[in-house]
Amino acid sequence: MSALLQHTAPAGQSVTDADVRTLVARACPADEYRGRRVLLIIPDGTRTAPVGLMFKTLFTHLAGVVKKFDVMIALGTHPAMSEEAINQRVELTAAERAGKYRDVEFINHEWDNPAALRDLGAIPAAEISALSGGLFAVDVPVHVNRRLFDYDQLIICGPVFPHEVVGFSGGNKYLFPGVAGPGILNFFHWLGAVVTNPMIIGNKWTPVRRVVDRAGAMVPVPKLCLCMVVQGHGQLAGLFAGTPEAAWDAASELSQSLHITHNDRAFHTVLSCAPAMYDELWVGGKCMYKLEPIVADGGELIIYAPHIHEVSLVHGHHIERLGYHCVQYFLKQWDRFKNEPWGTLAHCTHVYGIGHYDERTGIETPRIRVTLATGIPEATCRRINLGYRDWRTINKEDFANREAEGIFYEPKAGERLYHLRTKPAWAGGPAST
Repeated sequence: MSALLQHTAPAGQSVTDADVRTLVARACPADEYRGRRVLLIIPDGTRTAPVGLMFKTLFTHLAGVVKKFDVMIALGTHPAMSEEAINQRVELTAAERAGKYRDVEFINHEWDNPAALRDLGAIPAAEISALSGGLFAVDVPVHVNRRLFDYDQLIICGPVFPHEVVGFSGGNKYLFPGVAGPGILNFFHWLGAVVTNPMIIGNKWTPVRRVVDRAGAMVPVPKLCLCMVVQGHGQLAGLFAGTPEAAWDAASELSQSLHITHNDRAFHTVLSCAPAMYDELWVGGKCMYKLEPIVADGGELIIYAPHIHEVSLVHGHHIERLGYHCVQYFLKQWDRFKNEPWGTLAHCTHVYGIGHYDERTGIETPRIRVTLATGIPEATCRRINLGYRDWRTINKEDFANREAEGIFYEPKAGERLYHLRTKPAWAGGPAST
């Protein structure tokens, strides 16, 4: 299938299950899939979307036709999902997994296992320079999960939201970093950090998106992409099918209209509440990324998440050693930090936010304060260079409906982006040394 297919619900309504079945049947003609080995690539549990509906619809449509139908979890560097968590993600009971879906293999991506990856070569420095607008000129190695090549067809299925590293999620991002190796993963996360979150998030054609699409073109297995745009508690506002590039392009337009709120003023205090799907600060940091633009200079953003007790199971040992800092802190001491994992450095700058570092005095000045009201102990918060508040001292309702006083309350943070209607001076160009 080469043409873009789409179904967008009227305002205030949702795409129905019948609409999904119709679009899937058109996007995946049974005769064209007969005897093929198909791998469905889906997000883990940190993304709101009706993944179960999409999995079951595709399985019902293709299972009697294809030779093989399996699922890979696009974890990036997130921890592997348990069998129970996978069942929840695709909305199956254990009995259903063992019965009707017993032949489906569910595969956790292994980003840090060299034996699980295939080397696709490198994007040469000259291309990286052109793609990054001259910010970097290095050869970037590209590795991807080798299991992709056991299949005749990839179906990428995931939601599109504003995203702090690439601009908008979705499309080829489910390959890179979804099922990628550490080389390209670390590179483009740091590229996004150097461009800075305010210059990336909610913008479509970013340097990182160009790198991701360039890497996606290096995967020779045929690809179909089903991009979902969700609203409310996971209802579909739109479904787009086509190449990863075309489906993402159309879906991001709808996401731009649905998932970005423009405010007329900034707020001195923002309470940003993390949903349960963010089970560590590595993903709970999205509660900062999406609200940073509306915090006033010198203001405070509080990440409220009593259920979060870990900084990061995978990357925590690095973060607790490095601490959270602005991008200038790392860039102006690059010889000290250049051999650290660039993806971890990027995360540290995104959670800390825009700031300034004076290498002469060693003083770092953040634009805003980020405070954790989580299950992470106070000593750890101080060690990683973030503020601390006991979550038990916070009554969320005390923050509601006080925008006129300069206080903003977001009860489910992480996917809706907030911007100021007038771009502030601090949200300028890429960070520099």
